Amino acid sequence: MSDITNEAASWVEQNWDPDLTVGEWWQRLADAGYSHPTLPETAGGRGYNRAGNAAVRTVIKDAGAMGPPTGLGMMLAAPTIAAHGTQEQIDRLVKPITNGQHAWCQLFSEPNAGSDLASLQTSAIADGDEFVVNGQKVWTSGGKIADMGMLIARTDPQQPKHAGISYFAFEMEQDGVDVRPLTEMTGRAIFNEVFLDDCRVHADDLIGDMGNGWRVANDTLMFERMSLGANPVPLRSCSPGSIAGNLERRAGDIVSAGRGGEDGVPAPNLAYWGRLVEVAREQGRLDDPVLRDQIVRFWSLAEVNRLTAMRGRAKGASSASPNISKLMMSELYRSARELGAAVIGMDATLATRGDFESAVQELVMFSPGPAIYGGTDQVQRNIIGERGLGLPREPGPAKETPFSELPKN
Repeated sequence: MSDITNEAASWVEQNWDPDLTVGEWWQRLADAGYSHPTLPETAGGRGYNRAGNAAVRTVIKDAGAMGPPTGLGMMLAAPTIAAHGTQEQIDRLVKPITNGQHAWCQLFSEPNAGSDLASLQTSAIADGDEFVVNGQKVWTSGGKIADMGMLIARTDPQQPKHAGISYFAFEMEQDGVDVRPLTEMTGRAIFNEVFLDDCRVHADDLIGDMGNGWRVANDTLMFERMSLGANPVPLRSCSPGSIAGNLERRAGDIVSAGRGGEDGVPAPNLAYWGRLVEVAREQGRLDDPVLRDQIVRFWSLAEVNRLTAMRGRAKGASSASPNISKLMMSELYRSARELGAAVIGMDATLATRGDFESAVQELVMFSPGPAIYGGTDQVQRNIIGERGLGLPREPGPAKETPFSELPKN
């Protein structure tokens, strides 16, 4: 066992207690730096690389303990603020993420600014020590339970498209914020549209420099794509924040609640593959050459995805590595859908609950989503072509053209 594994195992043995509340357990994890170990120590982490983070998560899983908070605060906001925020902002904003007190959402995409995100028109106009925000966001994951949001808004329309954008930590619980769920074909509403009408954000919550929000947002997107393609060790957990209502629940009850994440969709990983192999074996179908081919293809894709993620973390890796991982993750979901449907057959068309077949059904209906959220597959290919392969950019107006002079959708 590595030093990281030994230290984490000793700590979990001394501190895990299923009778703790969720909030109490998350506070212990945060205080020890195990809630988000890859954050620097100045941001409440341990400065571990991904291998160290996987080692910690494996220890927590093997101990039967509950995992750290889930959601976009952990995935995106905390590392972005740690990279671009002042120490005062890090102390004030990151701690409530790692101890689960605040849930976050991502206020990026707009009805006319999705694939071309820099075309966003939500405005943030300076008014003394505050900014007045007006606009509309869409595809906002977790917006209905978010305490805070990562907001990018246009602070200077006279600057070129990418230069007049600023990045804010935005309080969701205020007058003028209207969150409307968008129900998917799964029957769930992971995504939302958010209307912002004369809302307020303080100048102290500007992350990075004024007008430098596009650079900060690109780092957020990089963290997102790296996370979506990383296949981390799965842990039992629940939604954080003051609105979700989980902080006073018994931590042990979360662990024993059953399979999967809160959205009910299984991760398309080797654990999922192994369960499908078990079902196929029970059916006596492992000698079917067509099914065997699908089984091996999925295993190969999952293994290639894992090795690609490792290569992307190596020194000197391509700047397009996160985009490659994101693109492969979309393909992994599609492959998992096809294999799952091939194994359980017509049951994939039913809407049952409470067994493995229901998990496959959820994945079948959910599978188109990963090719859209976090940047579409087409956007990933464009970025890989331009940044990774050095291909020419798509034609368009000169970069120095003020945003106010560009044609709007």
